[in-house]
Formats: sequence, structure tokens, C-alpha cells
Amino acid sequence: MKELVLATRNRHKGEELSALLADLGIRIRTLADFPDAHEVEEDGATCEANAIKKATEMARATGLPAVADDTGLEVDALDGRPGVYAARYAGEHATYEDNCRKLLRELYGVPLAKRSARFVTVAAIALPTGEVHVAQGSLQGLITEAPAGSQGFGYDPVFLIPEISKTLAELAPAEKNRISHRAKAFAQAKEILRSFQSASTVGA
Repeated sequence: MKELVLATRNRHKGEELSALLADLGIRIRTLADFPDAHEVEEDGATCEANAIKKATEMARATGLPAVADDTGLEVDALDGRPGVYAARYAGEHATYEDNCRKLLRELYGVPLAKRSARFVTVAAIALPTGEVHVAQGSLQGLITEAPAGSQGFGYDPVFLIPEISKTLAELAPAEKNRISHRAKAFAQAKEILRSFQSASTVGA
């Protein structure tokens, strides 16, 4: 395996995932390199379904091993919402700020101790042959009452890590990549990818 494609056009996510996979020693491409690749409708009922669908379709479209992820945000005080709809919580074309504003509005008046939440990331690896592997990571935290920090993207400014009293948006990228839900999922994904590399070496 000499290269793989990240099934995303999101620049922020592409940069973060490329950093997480950098030590594999293979060429990391994104869908920006494949402008003719079709858009995949994320219509799955779960993050796993969306990740598998994106990875499978992009592996088929590009002829390369493809990695896709989907992340949900589960807020206990909102009965698990926004869940799989985190990226479009405030509407199909919502910005990160729109989603955060809606979340904070729905939690207005809820004390910090009862604003527990978790990010859950599912990463799917698909080969052009149709073979699929799945990895998962999660991160526990609290939803703040106001945004803090300028790093990261998505809900990072309102997701507090209690152990360090900082939001994900207040962490440097390298620090976030040591503890995040996405980092945990992709640590598992890297082991799967390394097993493919080892198998290729043995087969050669």
C-alpha cells in the first residue's frame, strides 16, 4: 500500500487526519485530488453506517484504499442529540457557529454539571475489493455555556475536557491529536493499515 485517499473535502478534517496518519509513510490524498468523485449522501442512521458508505464508495470511485470517518456528539441532557446529525444540527448548510449556537441555546439554564456529553468517531477503511474494517474512539466532556478558544473546528469551542479545564479549541493541534475521539479511532485504524502493509510485504 503506497497511498490512500481520505474520503473528505473538509480542509480542516483533511489536515487533522493527515497529521494522524503521517507516520505510516504512505501518500495521503483527499477528495480535493479527485474533483470528479461524486458526493456521498450521508443518510445512514448511525455514524458507522455513514463512515462505511463513504469509504466504500470512494474506494470504488478512486481505485485506492479509502478511509472515512463520521463523528457524532451525544449530549445527555438532550437525550443524545444531536448524535449522528451533529454536522447539520442547525440545518443542511449550517456553519460550525450555527451548530454551536443552537446547541448552547437548547442547553440554556442547564447547570454545567449536567451538561455531560461525548464525541464518538467511527473510522472505516475500505479496499477497492470491497473489504471493510471499522475502528471507533470516544471522548467524554462537558458542554460549556459559551465558546472558548480559536483552534480546531466544529463543536471544539464548546466541548470542555474537565481534567484539564480547557475546551478542545484551546488546545494546540498536537495536544488535541493526543487525546481526541478522532485520534483514538485513528490509532486503531493505523494498526489495521499497518497490518495491510505487513501483508503486502510478506506477499511480495
